[in-house]
Amino acid sequence: MHEKGMAMRVLMSGLGDIARKAYLPVLASMPEIELHLTTRDPAVLAEVGAQYRLPHRHDSVAAALATTRFDAAFVHSATVAHPATVEALLDRDVAVFVDKPLADTLAEATRLVALAESRQVLLAVGFNRRFAPDYASLLDRPRSFILLQKHRRAQPDTPRRVVFDDFIHVVDTLRFLAPGATPRMTTETIVRDGMLHGVTLTLAGDGLHAIGTMQRMSALDEERLDVIGDGSKTSVVNLSDRYTHDDGETRHRRGDWTPVVRQRGFEAMCADFLTGVREGRATASEDILKTHRLCESIVAHAERVR
Repeated sequence: MHEKGMAMRVLMSGLGDIARKAYLPVLASMPEIELHLTTRDPAVLAEVGAQYRLPHRHDSVAAALATTRFDAAFVHSATVAHPATVEALLDRDVAVFVDKPLADTLAEATRLVALAESRQVLLAVGFNRRFAPDYASLLDRPRSFILLQKHRRAQPDTPRRVVFDDFIHVVDTLRFLAPGATPRMTTETIVRDGMLHGVTLTLAGDGLHAIGTMQRMSALDEERLDVIGDGSKTSVVNLSDRYTHDDGETRHRRGDWTPVVRQRGFEAMCADFLTGVREGRATASEDILKTHRLCESIVAHAERVR
């Protein structure tokens, strides 16, 4: 648990596109943390450090850990590097927030969760849609049918990359929004020449159907969520426009001055993780593994139908 009243030392590993767009604007604006940066690209390290006026810069996680004791770390490196980076941080009792996925195999995700449990250190995975205000608000709405569509324009790829690096958001959001147990699962995949072109997941339970689908050869990138129950329907388009139909239609759009990082849940997600570090929160082990377990099952299905 972080000592109250002291500035938190936080390491950011990886300064790629998502880190620079979604996380740096949030973390660099927090006066209660001392933010350190690390990347193996010296030009990027210098550029980002200068842009945000952050003097604490390291050329590797190992170099950072050799000189500084950190309370927490945000890992934004490539998926293939997640296991080694997360393991090194947990071994030093550093609380870790990692971009989804934790790892691109269930076996590695299970190993890292077990390590976090054994070290009694918080490990969290970045599912921002749980914190996006227009999605989170649906927890107060009746939900007997959920349909989440997340499509990509001309981006077929190997099943494991599609599912663990992208479709995992759909899987986790269905789990998050489902108001009850979903013991039944159905998967359909479209695979051509070893490349995943489409995937549909259905989770079902007592009075509940939750369907998530992704087509990788769509005409455009888009995301649409529809939730129906008890004579009402709410739709959220691209995380920014919400339409509610009860007796009539009500439209709610993100305000022109609402930051994208707030609308897409990154502000609240970062704040929640850092609060968990301060409070000594335990890792939500089974919650993390349920999402990764479903993803592994979908990959297995896609690889069988090649």
